[in-house]
Amino acid sequence: MLTNLKEVIFFTVNTGLDLESSFNNLLQGLGLSSEVSHILWLPLPMLLVLTSALIGVLVTVWLERKISAAAQQRIGPEYAGSLGILQPIADGLKLLVKEDVIPTKADSLLFSLGPVLVLIPVILSWLIVPFGQNLIISNVGIGIFLWIALSSIQPIGLLMSGYASNNKYSLLGGLRAAAQSISYEIPLALSVLAIVMMSNSLSTVDIVNQQNGVGFLSWNIWRQPVGFLIFWICALAECERLPFDLPEAEEELVAGYQTEYAGMKFALFYLGSYINLVLSALLVSILYLGGWGFPIPVEWIAQFLGQNIDAPLVQVFTASIGIAMTILKTYLLVFLAILLRWTTPRVRIDQLLDLGWKFLLPISLVNLLFTAALKLAFPLAFGG
Repeated sequence: MLTNLKEVIFFTVNTGLDLESSFNNLLQGLGLSSEVSHILWLPLPMLLVLTSALIGVLVTVWLERKISAAAQQRIGPEYAGSLGILQPIADGLKLLVKEDVIPTKADSLLFSLGPVLVLIPVILSWLIVPFGQNLIISNVGIGIFLWIALSSIQPIGLLMSGYASNNKYSLLGGLRAAAQSISYEIPLALSVLAIVMMSNSLSTVDIVNQQNGVGFLSWNIWRQPVGFLIFWICALAECERLPFDLPEAEEELVAGYQTEYAGMKFALFYLGSYINLVLSALLVSILYLGGWGFPIPVEWIAQFLGQNIDAPLVQVFTASIGIAMTILKTYLLVFLAILLRWTTPRVRIDQLLDLGWKFLLPISLVNLLFTAALKLAFPLAFGG
């Protein structure tokens, strides 16, 4: 048995920490069949995704409070834990114990399903996010397409919530959310299509690998600066972040589709919003900033230190630095999103729709055609 465990550890290190294969090999080394090992593995990815998403939300909520306070020359939360780090948990517990109120004339089934339909697709999208070469829950060949398909479900939940509330402000908020999502989904998909065209793959792992040839100089942001800006603007609009929070504009719609919600159902909307923000930042770092890639190729560092790239110590270092780089790039973008909240004014609904249909859509189409031309003219640099 000790020999089997050594083989599992050796396999894990030399293949770059492949979680599923390592788990299955470990259980098979203990005498279980491959079928039983696979069944025991299935609930673990979702548990890992849920845990990662919730931790990401807690960190983001705390950062939002502290950065917003600093932008307004305030202190922010201080008393719930050191520097207020327990404040997000306190907020969650408060919402968890609040009374769940359903309006008398509301459609109770649709009213309850709305927040669930908003949250579940966002959590499922985390399955295709890679934190390293093999540190990914599900490396499906159509990962980016799957994310776009799942993100298209969320507006249905928002519209359902607004309609089922039997409240005119909620209905207007739901309609705005649907219109905003449709307006910005198309330019976002076109900007992603330009990346897919250069990478010749819909897999998030392949897209990152294509960017890690010569360090930060091979990141897609240099070849797709316009696509990067389009994607980031559309991602903020999809997450309903300022200046694009029209579906819940307090001055106009009280709180939009959230008006009649209380307690944990109200919390699910915010949970979905923050998970979506972290997910969008993760995808920007994967598509445009090299994902887990270090600015200097790890192969160069290993060669400089006289180490073999397949050495166990180098593999562990590569996996660790990959996770650190992914998280660092992600929260740099989250920090930027929070700053934008306090430095840009909210747009009007007609300005929001004009920006999506009359500006971003034509530019994203031109960017896609220009990328195709560059791919034919310079195949070595643009993935021909």
